[in-house]
Order: sequence, then structure tokens, then C-alpha cells
Amino acid sequence: MHALLNAIAQMALPGDAQRIFHGRGGLHPGCEHWALDAFAPVWLLTSFQPSAEAELASVHAALGERLQQLAPEPTLNWVYQCRYKGQTETRLMAGAVPTPHVVTEDGSRYLVHLLKGQNHGFFPDMAQGRRWVRAHVAQHPGIKVLNLFSYTCAFSVVALRSGAKQVVNVDMSHGAMALGQKNHQLNGLSGGASFWAHDIFSTWGKIQRGGPYDLIAIDPPSFQKGSFVATKDYARLLRRLPELWAPGGHVLLCLNAPELDTAFLQALMVELAPEFSFVERVDNPPAFADASPQRALKVLVYQAPASYAAAATPA
Repeated sequence: MHALLNAIAQMALPGDAQRIFHGRGGLHPGCEHWALDAFAPVWLLTSFQPSAEAELASVHAALGERLQQLAPEPTLNWVYQCRYKGQTETRLMAGAVPTPHVVTEDGSRYLVHLLKGQNHGFFPDMAQGRRWVRAHVAQHPGIKVLNLFSYTCAFSVVALRSGAKQVVNVDMSHGAMALGQKNHQLNGLSGGASFWAHDIFSTWGKIQRGGPYDLIAIDPPSFQKGSFVATKDYARLLRRLPELWAPGGHVLLCLNAPELDTAFLQALMVELAPEFSFVERVDNPPAFADASPQRALKVLVYQAPASYAAAATPA
């Protein structure tokens, strides 16, 4: 675990939520099962295989030593989570976790819950996607945004803070939606957002009637039994995409499935929404560098035609 300990020894004192060590990127042989995130004032160590107590003691010592160097009155707070063979173990290893626990990114504030479940309320790997949304909305103030699989609505917070007129958030999890509403309140956003705790496919008529949308963000789970399976359900979504777009609007397609590459999404768009043109793939944060970029998070930007007539014109 030398690479992990070395990353701790060299890290700066984090302010915003961020990844410190990304073993899953495959750039550190022998450390592929480790990930370390900073959710100030707490560090979260995640392992995808069981860890020996001696290994955890080494991490504790490394964090403590580095914090002594960085902070005048250091208090070490850290959580360990093991995810292995479908089981999850979460332990508070030192200090405490604030209640409520609020983290920041680029001036926005978000609630997280590190001691509950595998999804903590905020995904640091989507930082560049949120920055793309912020910059895009700032250049196109007053637009209407559809946020599908919105989870705790970070895209919505960023869009509204950047000048969006309206954001429709859709996610089947009532708990995530409740947290999303709190995130809006944390950021002083009292209007402009709708929160629909519905299954996207069963409430499509309502989503369609709410359009058209100038920006559509689609960030589904790669595999969630009974909800969404990317290999079959992404096509169901994209087949109906032409029902939602505003002329000249943009679509942000996200997929975090190592087994599916960029070509998977691009082929679906060519087949099912050929009127949309590919713009770019948004880079992932440097901390999430991957030996195989196609395995890493994919965030693709597409643009709709400037008019409905153009879409109907044969190529």
C-alpha cells in the first residue's frame, strides 16, 4: 500500500470535497482496491477487499502525521468502508463526523452522510461535469434544464446558481430527492427547481409535457436491479430523446460503467438520435486518472439541431 501512504504524505489540506487517491484507476499496481476521499473535515477510506488491521493502522498513522504537518490544531476524523462480495462494513476509525455534514465544491454546498450506505450524497468524480454545466449555463442564462437520475440534485444546484431559469429534477428515490431539496436550501435557492420522485420511464408523459428543455443531463446508475441497466435501458432513454429537446439545446450523457466504453454511447446516439451532433467528451478530474480512459467515467456532450426543420431534413 506504499502508493496510498505516499499520496497521504504529499497531500495538501483539502478544502473542497475531492479524491486524494484513486487506486481503481489501475495506475498503482497492488493498490487497485483502495480509494481515499476528503470530505472535510473527514477522510473516507474505501476498500473493495477486506483490509488487515495493520494496514488500517498504517493509514491512521499516515493521516495523523500529515495532519500534524498541515494543521495548527489537528483533529483526525476518518471513516473506513469495506465493500466486498455485496457486503458493506462502515467504521468510524477516529474522531467524529459532523451532523449535519456539509461539504463544498466551487462555492456550492452539499450534504453528505459517510456512515450510511455506499452512496454518500455526493460524487467527486463528476466535478468536471458540474463545472461544464456551470460554465454552459453562465453562457446561456435563463435556460430550462432537465436533470434525469438527479440523485441529490448537484447539477440542479450548479445550474440555478449559474443562471438557469428552471430545473426539473427526476429520480425515483424519495430520500435522494429530500436531500436534493435540502441542498437547494443550503445554497439559498428558494425557487426554480421541481423535484419529481418518480420512475422516469413510468412518468415519461409528465416529463415530456414539461419540455422542451435547453439542457438535458442524464446520469443513471450503470446497474441498479429493478431500476436501470445501462446495456438495455440507455437505449430506451435515447430513443425518446427527440421528444424533449429545444432547438440548439444540449445533452450531457454520463455513464460510469467500466465494461462499457465511449463507443457504446456514441453508437446509440447515431442509431437512435442521429439529429444530435457530438461536441466533446468532458475530461475527468486529474485525481481520477485511469490507465484505461475508456473504463473511467464517461461524460459526453451533444447538441441538438438549430431548428426542428433541420432535424427533419435528410442528410
